[in-house]
Amino acid sequence: MQDSLVRHHRILGIDPGTLLMGYSLLEVNGQKAVPVVFDCLDVRKFDGQYARLQQEFFFLQRFIDEHQPSCLAIETQFVDKNPQTMIKIVHAQGVAIAAALSRDVPVYEYSPMKIKMAITGNGHSTKQQVADMLQRFMHIPQDEMPKKLDATDALAIAYCHFLQLGLPVLADGGAKNWTQYAKQKGLTSAGNTTPNQKLLAALAGKK
Repeated sequence: MQDSLVRHHRILGIDPGTLLMGYSLLEVNGQKAVPVVFDCLDVRKFDGQYARLQQEFFFLQRFIDEHQPSCLAIETQFVDKNPQTMIKIVHAQGVAIAAALSRDVPVYEYSPMKIKMAITGNGHSTKQQVADMLQRFMHIPQDEMPKKLDATDALAIAYCHFLQLGLPVLADGGAKNWTQYAKQKGLTSAGNTTPNQKLLAALAGKK
């Protein structure tokens, strides 16, 4: 795994869904990472669950062929009170994994809590809080932020995998994660390892 830190590669991040599938591509060069694309595929216009899954499968195959990611990072262990919803999400996860494996792309799975912890330091953060933190420490212009949070979730998944590789830094010298961002902005006290009220207020949208 350490060897992957010293060469160029790309991480494909997928937030699986049956109507909207978030996807992202994170460009990694040594210990530096830059988002190339983060968006979502809308398959709601297709009639029926299996037709939508088919479109996701074909889209990912084309995306992989074009961008040549070195690995897929995907959110798993989705839990919902509605068993039918869980089954549909699991189907979407399986389709994304199958698309990657069909192109010999290795797969890495991360739980929602682990992803949120990696980005915000809080395993119970909202999707908007994750998006806000990504925008802050990756310096993403407001006009480049997608309207659908499925896209930023996918970027968070890719970046979570990047954090597992070692000690990354952003290409522009920005903060690498919420902890460093909080220290730079004076949002945590000495020795504090969890977000305080100022950081939570920042995540809520206060600039």
